[in-house]
Amino acid sequence: MADIIDNSVTSGAGRVEVLAETTTDEPWIAIVDDGSGMTEAELIEAMRPGSKNPLAEREGHDLGRFGLGLKSASFSQCRQLTVISRRDGHTSGATWDLDKVAKKNVWNVDLEDDLHGLPAVDRLPETGTIVLWRKLDRLSTNFRHDTAKRSAEINKALSGAERHLRLCFHRYMEGSRPKLKLLLNGRLLAPNDPFATTHKATQVDPEEVLPLVRGEVVTQCYTLPHHKMMSRAEWEELGGPEGHLRSQGFYIYREKRLIIAGSWLGLARQTELTKLSRVRVDIPNTMDADWKIDVRKASAQMPPIVRERLRKIVERLQGTSKRTYQRRGRKLVSEENLPLWNRIQKDGGIVYRPNIEHPSIKGFSDLLPEEFRHGFRACITLLGSGLPVAALHADMLGGAESVESDRSDFADLSEMAETAIRELLKTGMTGSEILKTLCSTEPFVNHKDSVRQLAEEIEQGEH
Repeated sequence: MADIIDNSVTSGAGRVEVLAETTTDEPWIAIVDDGSGMTEAELIEAMRPGSKNPLAEREGHDLGRFGLGLKSASFSQCRQLTVISRRDGHTSGATWDLDKVAKKNVWNVDLEDDLHGLPAVDRLPETGTIVLWRKLDRLSTNFRHDTAKRSAEINKALSGAERHLRLCFHRYMEGSRPKLKLLLNGRLLAPNDPFATTHKATQVDPEEVLPLVRGEVVTQCYTLPHHKMMSRAEWEELGGPEGHLRSQGFYIYREKRLIIAGSWLGLARQTELTKLSRVRVDIPNTMDADWKIDVRKASAQMPPIVRERLRKIVERLQGTSKRTYQRRGRKLVSEENLPLWNRIQKDGGIVYRPNIEHPSIKGFSDLLPEEFRHGFRACITLLGSGLPVAALHADMLGGAESVESDRSDFADLSEMAETAIRELLKTGMTGSEILKTLCSTEPFVNHKDSVRQLAEEIEQGEH
């Protein structure tokens, strides 16, 4: 569909509607635009495979490449392609039917003499084009004889296509006066901005321009907000179906049309600590050969001179992303605070151990009879050794933001808090110092008022 809409954009369309009828015995999908339309001669030429020379100079708004998009994209989804176009009051139609081609072994395109009765033909604007897909065998391979299941399968594919189109053409769809309006069965689609540019917490670097022989490469770096600063719906929308870990990296745009989403192209690894990093890269259509843009406009290779420039940009951006992502975690390992877990570097790895010197643990241990203290500390050590690292690793890869500590009510923590407060008072700390230290980390960070009140009561009791 994106390839079809490329042609619509090139023809000056401001509105493209995807229409789908999936519940009939002969389902169909139509892409209708209000572009400049074609004459019959232009339509026949457009139906010819390889109708454009990829080396020919193109207009700046031309999203085409080889002249194969209409045909190859359509035949990847259907066996029957019909294109209906209207210009200057004259309407033309032509059809490729792969069943006829296979039967006669002759590649002849059929001109439509009678357009009445063709699906969606009544939706054709005064000037514009309809691309009609019928015989949707590629979309209903598993359920050709089950109408309900076939319909569900096609609708599922349409849902995935909707998200792809919202992302692919988001820069055309943005703003109060967008260049392009996309609709699906009458419903206006909203753009999906992968950089969250309208969010106040998004960090945006200035644009950097690299002038080359065949045009300019423009890059701009973004660091997304921490997930705690966004709603769950916003966060999931940004991450997409594969999540934020797979969505980091370069977003390559050719004439503002997205062709690669979320890849470091070999310049960096996708890691949890850099998943907030995204780089917008704009290239003109004059650099297709340099970037080795493929027929589907779905892959590219960075020219060496661009690769070296972007390598330094990536290193700088990753540092920003790591600081943003770790800002809540650093408190957990700060020596000035009292974490329940210690983070220890050991033999090139990282080990987490319960902090047996935490005043809650140490205070409780001191209250035990001497013969029980060793066993108590052994139990705490056993709990640390049993940390389910493999399960945590799997959960973090699936979405670190969904992994949370168990939120306990203060009633469950009050005895532990009292023990810690009394232990810290022995060191000469004041109530305000105890509050600042004890409530800097879990599990007391969410119970500051309760800890303050308890500390004041204990201090008054001491005096």
